[in-house]
Amino acid sequence: MKFTPLILKGAYVIDHDVKTDPRGAFARTFCRNEFSEAGIEIDFVQFNHSWNTAKGTLRGMHYQLPPFRENKLIRCVSGKVFDVLVDLRKDSPTFLQYVSVELSEENCRSVYIPEGFAHGFQTLSENSQLLYHHTEYYKPSFEGGLRFDDPLLGIKWPGDVAVISDRDKSHPLLNKSFKGI
Repeated sequence: MKFTPLILKGAYVIDHDVKTDPRGAFARTFCRNEFSEAGIEIDFVQFNHSWNTAKGTLRGMHYQLPPFRENKLIRCVSGKVFDVLVDLRKDSPTFLQYVSVELSEENCRSVYIPEGFAHGFQTLSENSQLLYHHTEYYKPSFEGGLRFDDPLLGIKWPGDVAVISDRDKSHPLLNKSFKGI
């Protein structure tokens, strides 16, 4: 695995060493030792799988509040997505900045998201599927969200939103009083 730091400290794109032969392909997508060598000490407690049928589907921007903030490891196993991370760490020099990464079944990349970030994605193809690994159990009463079109964030999505949940499109806009998590 190759860990490439993103501009938001603590976040990484992970390129997997894909082995191919006449049978197909194989890649290790998580190894505690390799993550530890990259300075990432984590224990996953929950795995989730997201299916998205329509191109242009938007999910996000989601995060969990203290004391249940979580680290995530995300990989697209089918299709292609525009994946977005927003730094919500109140003392971070990149507070409220975002970075995007294209994840696809072709590039076999993962993105590692440390606690204190919001996460979301927009599908770039039909029938996109993502696997999520979480270091915290989901706690609905500690979930937060940002509006995907919040002008304070200025996220440049690659296309029109075709499908979005009522919850995701109705998160309140941020204002200057938002101090982070």
